[in-house]
This record gives sequence, C-alpha cells and structure tokens, in this order.
Amino acid sequence: MRLSTKGRYAVMAMADLARNGRALDGSDRSVSLSEIAQRQEISLSYLEQLFARLRRCGLVKSVRGPGGGYRLAKAASDTVVADIVLAVDEPIRATRCVAHASPRGCMASGERCITHNLWEDLGAEIHAYLAGVSLEDVVLNRTGSRRRSPCASPMPGVGAAPSVGAAA
Repeated sequence: MRLSTKGRYAVMAMADLARNGRALDGSDRSVSLSEIAQRQEISLSYLEQLFARLRRCGLVKSVRGPGGGYRLAKAASDTVVADIVLAVDEPIRATRCVAHASPRGCMASGERCITHNLWEDLGAEIHAYLAGVSLEDVVLNRTGSRRRSPCASPMPGVGAAPSVGAAA
C-alpha cells in the first residue's frame, strides 16, 4: 500500500497547524496557508484544495479578514490521522480490489485472489493504527514506539531468526 501525496501532505499541513496554531499566551491563533506552504514546502494551490476538503469534513475552521487563516476545529489530541487521510479521499486499503468490482473479489472471474485476506487485514491494521494516532502524538513525536512487535526490526535481515541449518 502506498499513501499518495494527497494524504501525506494533508497530515503534514494539519500537524503544522497543530504546532503553530497556538499563541505564546496559549490561545488559538489562525495560521495562513502561505505560512504552512512555506514551512512544509507544499504548493499553496495544492494546500487550498486540501483545506477545502478538510473544512467540509469539519477538521478545520477558516477565519476571514486580517490575521485570518485556519484553526483546528477540535483539539489536536482529539484529531486522529485516519480522519485526515479519509477527509482528502485517500483510501486506507491495501487490496487491489476497487469499489465497482465484483463484491466477491478482485480477479477477472470475480473470485478473491489468494492473498486478498492478507491485504484486507493489513489495510484494517493501517486504519486502526492511524485511528490511534492523534495530531498531538505527531507534533510531540510520540508515534515511534506504538505497537511494535518485540521481534520486529527496522532493517530487513537485522534481528531475523537464523535460517534452518545455521550454526548457533
């Protein structure tokens, strides 16, 4: 599964908004899209498209006039990454099946491919993970230790079990 720039940039922009949407006195402040565009190196016109979708889904509020821009619609701790990704129409799924295909499966015969359940379960795990990560977690860098298997290794081959027949 690959997350497109639409979902990735929406999360980056929302994390920027969460980080920079607080004044020194602790009050909310509006953040302009041009500020976000400059800090995150994202096209302003692309951000405008993304924020229109985020606003329609109730994740941000727009503020007009001098000092206007955007604010989070709810606290960063209450805004989860999955909602952001879904708001910009980014599907969180790993199967190759499409909505208009046969309800039974993704193959030309209408059957499910042999790995369908594997990829469907992976998509559900990705969604569950993103639904458990808030913008506050992202801004405070609290995502690194979430749900790691004790046997998982960040590098392929590192920490892997020895192959059969290998000397101990």
